[in-house]
Amino acid sequence: MNNRTTRKTVAAVLLSQCALTSQQVVAADYLLSTPKTSLVITAETGKRPLLQYYGARIDGAELQGLLSSGFGVAAESYPAFGLNSITERAVAVRQSNGDLSLDLAIETVEQKQHHDGEVLEIRMKDKMYPVCVSQFFKAYAGTDIISTWVVITNADKKKAVTLTRFDSAFLTFHRGENWLTHFHGNWGAETTMDEERLTNGQKVIDNRDGLVNTETDNPSVMLTLNGRPEENHGNVFGGALAWTSNYVFKADCRNDRLILMAGINPAHSEYTLDAGTSFETPEFCMTFSTTGKGGVSRAFHRWARRYKLHDGNRLHDILLNSWEGVYFKVNQEGMDAMMQAFGELGGELFVMDDGWFGNKYPRNNGSTSLGDWEVCQEKLPGGIQGLIDSAKKNGIKFGIWIEPEMANTKSELFERHPEWVLQVKDRELSTGRGGTQIVLDLTNPAVQDHVFNVVDRLMTENPEIYYMKWDDNSPLRDYGSLYLPKDRQSHLYIDYQRGLYSVLQRIRAKYPKLIIQACAGGGGRINYGLLPYFDEFWTSDDTDALQRIYLQWGVSHFYPAVGMASHVSANRNHQTGRVTPLKFRFDVAMSGRLGMEIQPKDMNDTDREFARRAIAAYKEIRPTVQLGDLYRLVSPYEHKGLASVMYVRSDEFQQWNGTPRTDVSAPAAVLFVWKIQHFINELLPVVQLQGLDPAKNYRLRDLTPTEADKPCPLNGQVLSGRFLMESGLDLRPTLKSEYSSVCLALEEE
Repeated sequence: MNNRTTRKTVAAVLLSQCALTSQQVVAADYLLSTPKTSLVITAETGKRPLLQYYGARIDGAELQGLLSSGFGVAAESYPAFGLNSITERAVAVRQSNGDLSLDLAIETVEQKQHHDGEVLEIRMKDKMYPVCVSQFFKAYAGTDIISTWVVITNADKKKAVTLTRFDSAFLTFHRGENWLTHFHGNWGAETTMDEERLTNGQKVIDNRDGLVNTETDNPSVMLTLNGRPEENHGNVFGGALAWTSNYVFKADCRNDRLILMAGINPAHSEYTLDAGTSFETPEFCMTFSTTGKGGVSRAFHRWARRYKLHDGNRLHDILLNSWEGVYFKVNQEGMDAMMQAFGELGGELFVMDDGWFGNKYPRNNGSTSLGDWEVCQEKLPGGIQGLIDSAKKNGIKFGIWIEPEMANTKSELFERHPEWVLQVKDRELSTGRGGTQIVLDLTNPAVQDHVFNVVDRLMTENPEIYYMKWDDNSPLRDYGSLYLPKDRQSHLYIDYQRGLYSVLQRIRAKYPKLIIQACAGGGGRINYGLLPYFDEFWTSDDTDALQRIYLQWGVSHFYPAVGMASHVSANRNHQTGRVTPLKFRFDVAMSGRLGMEIQPKDMNDTDREFARRAIAAYKEIRPTVQLGDLYRLVSPYEHKGLASVMYVRSDEFQQWNGTPRTDVSAPAAVLFVWKIQHFINELLPVVQLQGLDPAKNYRLRDLTPTEADKPCPLNGQVLSGRFLMESGLDLRPTLKSEYSSVCLALEEE
C-alpha cells in the first residue's frame, strides 16, 4: 500500500475488511528486512500485535533464537487507551456513546511485495465497537528505511466517533545509556543541534506552529542505544515524521524500557470520523545504524533522493536569487543587469524574488499585495516574458518567487474575499509580517483552487518558467475557519495540510518538471511531509557562512545535500554583519546546492574572477556533493577550531532516471575544511577521512585557491585511502588565517 492512495479508496477497502470475521491468522512471527536492518512483529488472531525487535539485520534462521533468548522487547506495537491504561498509549477514541475505551484484536495479517517495497499490514478490530485499525510497516526497496503508519476506520453505518490521539509510531527499546539528538531553533538559527542524555521521565518535543513546523524544532530525532552519540561508531536509531503541521515526539524512560512515540500533535485537534470514513496518519520513517549517526544520515539521504524528494536524483543548477541583491526594488533594468552578470560568471539559473507583483497595490514592502499575483506593469513593463527573454539571451534559466497560501489585508484578494482568510468570527484578525499578513483557509476548496491557479496561470502564460520559490512567512495564527462547520473547528490544523497536499498533488500532476523550492521564512518547512512535492528547500534566511556551517551540519543529519540550498552572500553579511572572505563563503556554500544571494555589480574584478573559477569547480564536483555519501568528520559543536565534512561518490550519480549516465564525471571524493576560530598557537586536529577505499591511491587537488596559480600545500599530493583514513591530514600549513578554508577533490590514481 502506498500512502498516496486516496482516502476514499482506503476507506472503501478497510470498510470491507472490517466486515470480515476473524479468519485464518494464527500465531506467527513476521520478519521485515532491509539490507542492514530488520523488524519483527508477532501477531496472533484475537490478540494484540507485539513488536519483538527492531535493529541490525537478522535472517530467518536467527529469528527463533532471538525470541527464545528473551532478547526481544515483546511490547505492544500500537496500544490503545481505555483498558489497563497505566502507561502511554498510541491511540484513543471517544465512542458515539461516550465510552473512551478501545480494545483492539488482530483479525488478519498480510505481508506482500509492492513496486517500491515490502509491506506488512496488521488489521485489528475493536471487540465491541465497529472501529478498525490497520497498522502498516513498509520496507522501502533498495534502502535501509522502514516506515510505519496507521489507518483508523469507523465502520459504523450511522454514528460518528471522535479520535483524541492518533500516533504514527509507538516503538519500544531496551533501556541503556540513551542519548537523544534533536534539532531546535528560531528564524535565522534553524536546526541547531542538541544532544542530551535521557533520564527517568519523559522528554517531549511539542510543535504547534501550524504551518512552519521546522523553524523551532524539526520532526526528526536520533536515539543512541549504548552511549554518547558518535559519528562513526555505536548503535543509533533515527526517525523522522513525514508531516508538515503540528507534531509531538515523546521519549518515555521508565524501568528497563524506553518508548518513543511520534505523530500528529493531538492538542486542539480532536478529529471526528463520520460513519464509513477513515483517518490515515502520516508516515514515521526510521532506520537503525551500527555505524553511528553517520550511518543513519546516509540511509536517509539515499532513501530521500529515491523516494521522498521530488526528482531527487537530478543534478541541481547553480542559481542567483535576487533577494539580498535588491530586496523589493525589482525592475526590468535591474533584473537584466543581474542576469547578465551572473551569466558571465557561469551561473545557470536566475530567480526573481519578492517585489514583482501588484498593480492597485504595488509590492514595495511586506505590507501589501499578497494574493494579487499580477505582474507590476510599472516595475516590469515587459512582463515575465521579457525577463525570460533576457535570461535566454544570457544563457541561463528563469525562476520566480511566490507566496500563494498568504494574503495581506491591503490587497485586492482580501477586498474581494475576506471570508477566504483563517479567522475567528467576530474577532479582530491577527496579522504577521508587515502588520498585515494573513493566512488563507486551505480547508476551503475554493481557496485550494485559487492557490492552484496562482501557479497554473503563471505557467500557462509563461511556460518557460523553470523554477518557483514557494514561500510561507507565517505560522497559523487565528484558529478558526469560516468554511469548516462549528462542530469541526478542531479539524483545522489537519485539514489545512490535507488541503495543501491536494493543491500540490494537482500542481505536480500538471507540472512534473517544474522545479519548486520549499521556503518558509527560511528553514521552516524542511520535512518529509512536504518534500515529495518539492525539489529542494531553503535552509535558512541566515546566509552568514560561519553560522551556515552549524545550520547545514544540523540539517545534514536527515536531509541530503541535493536539496539543501546554500548561497554565497555579501562581504558583510546582511543578517549577522560578519565579514568573511569570498573563498570561505564559497567553500561553505559548495558543500550544499551552490547558489548566490548577492548583487554582482558590487563585486570587484578580483572577486568576479574567483567566483568564475569557483562556479566552474563546483560543476566538476556537483555529482559527488549532491548525490554522494556524506561523512561528517569534525563537528563545529566540538569547538576544535575547525569543522569538516566530505562526500564520497556513490553509484547514484551514474544513473539518470534509471539509465546509465554518460553526461557527467566526478571526483571520487570531495573534502571541505573550514577554520571557525583563530588564535595564536592554537591546536587544530588532524582530519581523518572516511568512506575511501584503503587499497586505492588518491590525488588531492585544490579546487578553490584564492589565486589560480597558488594552490594550497596539499595540492598534487598522492596518498592512499588507508593513510587518509588512519593517519589523516594535517591542515595547519593550509589554514593559517582567520576564516581560512579548503575544498579538495580526491581523484583516484
